[in-house]
Amino acid sequence: MKKIITVVALVFGLVFSMNAQDKMMKKDKMNEMASTISLEQTPGEFTQKQITVAEGTYVFEITNNAVGHDVGFVLVPKGKDISKSENHIQTAYVTEVVGTGKTQTSKPTKLVKGTYVYFCPLNPTATDNTLIVN
Repeated sequence: MKKIITVVALVFGLVFSMNAQDKMMKKDKMNEMASTISLEQTPGEFTQKQITVAEGTYVFEITNNAVGHDVGFVLVPKGKDISKSENHIQTAYVTEVVGTGKTQTSKPTKLVKGTYVYFCPLNPTATDNTLIVN
């Protein structure tokens, strides 16, 4: 009976370990395929007002350059109500707020052709910064 329990526990542990490893490999592969869009915030504004990129998967890298408090990042398709969080592309949010002098990244975000607006409600920045995807 002990042998059966040991074998079942070993098989369960092996399957769990393989599943966890597979998920990590998929996550690493997704991050490898993503390009980075780096944006810098200074007090009250982004230093880049307009960016043009090709369709694809991107990670947003947000740097807080002497803002004096935490900042974030919000990306919304142009024409959608930016005040409604359901219109935000939530994978583009930084994974942690960005402290002064720090840089944080978003999750990989697939961008399709179109125009997007980006802003920071914590800074606060203008809401007419544009990201154009060709």
